Amino acid sequence: MTNDSILSGLKVLDFASYIAGPSAAVILSDFGAEVVKVEPPGGDPWRMGNNSPPEPQANDAYQWHLANRNKRGITLNLKSPSARPVLERLVRWADVLIVNTPHPARKRLELEYDDVVQWNPRLIYADLTGFGEKGPDADHPGFDITSYWARSGLLSLTRDAGAPPTWPVGGSGDNATAVGLYSAILLALYQRERNGRGAYVTTSLLAEGVWSASVPIQAALCDADFFVHDRSRPANAVKNVYRASDGIWFVLVAATNKLPVLAKAIDRMDLLTDPRFSDPAKLLQNMPQLTAILDKVFASRPMAHWDAAFNDAHITFGAVRQPQEVINDPQLRLNDIIVPLEGAGGKLTSTISSPIQVHGAVKVPAKRAPELGEHNEEVLKQLGFSLAEIDSLRASGAVPQAGG
Repeated sequence: MTNDSILSGLKVLDFASYIAGPSAAVILSDFGAEVVKVEPPGGDPWRMGNNSPPEPQANDAYQWHLANRNKRGITLNLKSPSARPVLERLVRWADVLIVNTPHPARKRLELEYDDVVQWNPRLIYADLTGFGEKGPDADHPGFDITSYWARSGLLSLTRDAGAPPTWPVGGSGDNATAVGLYSAILLALYQRERNGRGAYVTTSLLAEGVWSASVPIQAALCDADFFVHDRSRPANAVKNVYRASDGIWFVLVAATNKLPVLAKAIDRMDLLTDPRFSDPAKLLQNMPQLTAILDKVFASRPMAHWDAAFNDAHITFGAVRQPQEVINDPQLRLNDIIVPLEGAGGKLTSTISSPIQVHGAVKVPAKRAPELGEHNEEVLKQLGFSLAEIDSLRASGAVPQAGG
């Protein structure tokens, strides 16, 4: 890690699995924190995400490197009594501990806040849950699809009228939640600079999902009337989704009073004198008819034509791109959104950087995620264990052999 990084010297234990917790640790690592990934003997299940439909299938463990780059990795069997001294030394070493194990299992493993804070009162204990710390579902496991998307209301809002809920983008809720957990950790570190004490911080996939859906959820809190989006019968025809002649879908975003600007851009000034659209009240009543006209207009020319026309007229729009297209967008590399990944091998030579930039600060070059237990001996030596003690930990099963 470079000494020029903002978080150089910060020590992080990542006990979390899958995506949100580990990704919060990745953001810390991007700015120089030293992160040790602690896995059970069988490893984090997310290691196999590249072979778990409906996630995209690949020979390279792309998802593992994305959520665990820049980390050293050790295995630790917390069910073994011999693991307790290792856990204690890890906690004494760390500034931050990130965990998402369900609380009933966490209690059995003696990994709760009260179990470990005795060893390090300055520890920032970052707890990630599916549904929050309280209530009837507090102990239920949660995933971004169930907690962030479905339970929050987001999944009901991202569909057309009459259509069933669709399967959301895997990991999207997790990564949004990771930013929230990262923010909570930084707040606690700032507080520690003031009072010298550690803290217990937390967020949940549900809380982050409701925050992402906060505009309609706030509307529901004041008993608002909701529009159900229907592409063919929209509330606003100039704020809708259309398709160009080459099959590319795009999102058009304009207020109804911008219809004259749009009409000029698409060479359909006759729309302004059409009695169905000539005043605001009639326009509101005839949005389906206007949509049908725009469908035909936009289907007559390729996306490149509409791209130029909308840009010339300063009309807000966005072409809907596939992941295979997104990775070739020059904006991503010019803004360090996609960056090189060192050492992963195979076809995996690039990765996605965390979405935070601090001008003048050095971000750590992205390095591959660890193999299972790759740094067992290195970390144990750093913690002060002798070679004989390390052999004993291996023999007891507390620290399984690397790779198994």
